[in-house]
Parts: sequence; C-alpha cells; structure tokens
Amino acid sequence: MLELLFDPHAWAALVTLTVLEIVLGIDNVVFISILVSRCDPKQAKRARQIGLSLALIFRIVMLFGLTWLMKLTAPLFSMFGMGISWRDIILIGGGLFLIAKATHEIHAEVEAREEGTGPGAVSQSFFIVVLQLIAIDLIFSLDSIITAIGMVKDVEIMIAAVIIAMAVMYAASGPVSAFIAEHPTTKMLALAFLVLIGMALVADGFEVHIPRGYIYFAMAFAASVETFNIVAGRNRRKRAKAKSRV
Repeated sequence: MLELLFDPHAWAALVTLTVLEIVLGIDNVVFISILVSRCDPKQAKRARQIGLSLALIFRIVMLFGLTWLMKLTAPLFSMFGMGISWRDIILIGGGLFLIAKATHEIHAEVEAREEGTGPGAVSQSFFIVVLQLIAIDLIFSLDSIITAIGMVKDVEIMIAAVIIAMAVMYAASGPVSAFIAEHPTTKMLALAFLVLIGMALVADGFEVHIPRGYIYFAMAFAASVETFNIVAGRNRRKRAKAKSRV
C-alpha cells in the first residue's frame, strides 16, 4: 500500500481512472437529477444524497467482491450464436429500464405542458424514487466497476478513484439538478441522452460495443447548442425588458 504512494505509474493510473469514473458518473448524476425533480422539493435533496450514497456503497462493495463480479461474465446460455452472462442480462435489463423510464418521463413532460400545468407537475412518492435510484445505481455501478477492473490492477487505486469521483459527482449534483429544474428544455435533452445511454447498455449486453466517446461527444455537442440557446433566450428577454422601459 505505501509503495503505491511513491509509484508514479500508480498516480497516473489514479488520475486516469478518476477522470473516467467522473465521465461515466455523468449518466448517474443526470438520472438522479431527473428522478428527484419528481419528489417534493423538501425531499429532493435527501433523495439525491441517498442516491449518491448508494452509488458509492454499491461501487465499493463490488470492488471488494471482484471474484464474484468476474463470475458474472461467465456465459449462462447462448443466443444468436453469442454467450449471454449475468452481466449481459443486467445490462440489457438496465438499458431497457432506462429507455422505458426516460420515455415515460418525456411523455409526462409533454402531457403536463399540454394540460397547462407546467413541467414536473406529476410528483412521485419518496419511496418509489428511492427504489428507482437503487435499481439504476446497481446498473451504473456494474458498468463503472467492470471498466475500472479492465484498467487498473490494484484495488486501492480503484477505491480511491471511485471515492474522488463520487465526491465530484456529489458536488456537481446540486447545481445540475437546479439547472435542469430551471430550464425545462435541458430536462428534455437530458431524457433524450438517457434513451441513448439505455440503447448503448442494451447493445453492450448483446456484445455490440458502442464506443462511449461517440455518445459523450454527441451529448457535449447537443449540450453546447442548448447552452447557446439558453444564452440567446436570456439576451432576448433582457432586450425586451430594456425596450419596455424605454
């Protein structure tokens, strides 16, 4: 353990894995932000804290259960000429859950606007939100830790990277949740991202790997366009106020 502190390769691995875990955790933060927006405002912060705490716990437990986790990759049966393992089943089920949940949320947003009640009019109980957080945290944690195992050999480095990444996610979750709640169009964009991520998880389950770089580039590009759109809208409102004063 002490020799890792003085090993430059260990530090390089820690930085690389931490950045990767933060990037992979973006999906988790977006989903948690959307889920808690359906809670009572007083309970939203508590639900977000529970969701991120569970994400950290699941990741660390999986790291200490590496032997068990690797058994999940052993084929159980074959389908269409490919071996299907527990990991594949979890990824396929999780991807379908993500697609279904995001589609349901998009429908709820559209229906709420059509009825004139505003976005987020349909609220969910705290218990239901926590159950959904548990399900999605398990799925994202599995994907995250299997990625970590493929990159780093030392469990200590993996744990340190996960803890640092979760601390960053915790700090970012509040602003992300507030921003999504304040800008309804960004929530719709985030839901579209979740459908895309769900499709990627299903594809991974069927051994069709979609490079995450393509997905994150598309997300970054769409987010930058939406940012310009928000800034432009803000500027239009400022000009309209200035004209009304004149």
